[in-house]
Amino acid sequence: MAVDLMLTRRSCLAAAAAAVLVLAGCDKTPSQPKVAFNGVDITGADYAQKLGGVKDPDGKVRSIDEFKGKVVVVFFGFTQCPDVCPTTMAELAEVKRSLGADGDKVQGIFVSVDPERDTPELLKAYVTNFDPTFVALRGTPEETKATAREFKVFYNKVPGKTEGAYSVDHTAGSYLFDPQGKVRLFTRYGTGAQALASDIKALLAGA
Repeated sequence: MAVDLMLTRRSCLAAAAAAVLVLAGCDKTPSQPKVAFNGVDITGADYAQKLGGVKDPDGKVRSIDEFKGKVVVVFFGFTQCPDVCPTTMAELAEVKRSLGADGDKVQGIFVSVDPERDTPELLKAYVTNFDPTFVALRGTPEETKATAREFKVFYNKVPGKTEGAYSVDHTAGSYLFDPQGKVRLFTRYGTGAQALASDIKALLAGA
């Protein structure tokens, strides 16, 4: 009888253990494969959350949230930039065109780090030269500093060879936001159009 009780107890324990394993298997959901982005994955970052009150050429304050449903690419630059800025904007326009119908789900935003010279009229002409849907933003010197600080963007005036002339050193990279309006990636300058297009496609697909 004692043997029967022991066997019964062992059977119960085995059955209970099996039940736990079954339940654990039911509760466990397959983990989604991690996407190998080309840009730096900054998902969950507590910065780059808002544009700080900078305005478009029509004087309207813009926000990332108004572009939900699109991948938003934010770049800080200035219109007299000789290389990095026009190259970046041209590359983004190229990527947008290459995506066909999905290109309508890509929004480029150019934030000026040179509000002294970048007038609203000049900024509008500059960005629409690359793509008519691109938005240019400009703020007061204080708003520009606050927005750059929010995005951890560095910029600094560099005196030119003649009196009053200057250039602006600045962070050469773009921030990518997913269709839910969350900052996801930082893309370094020089990554290339193909790599950028791949990351944008992944974000549009819900990565």
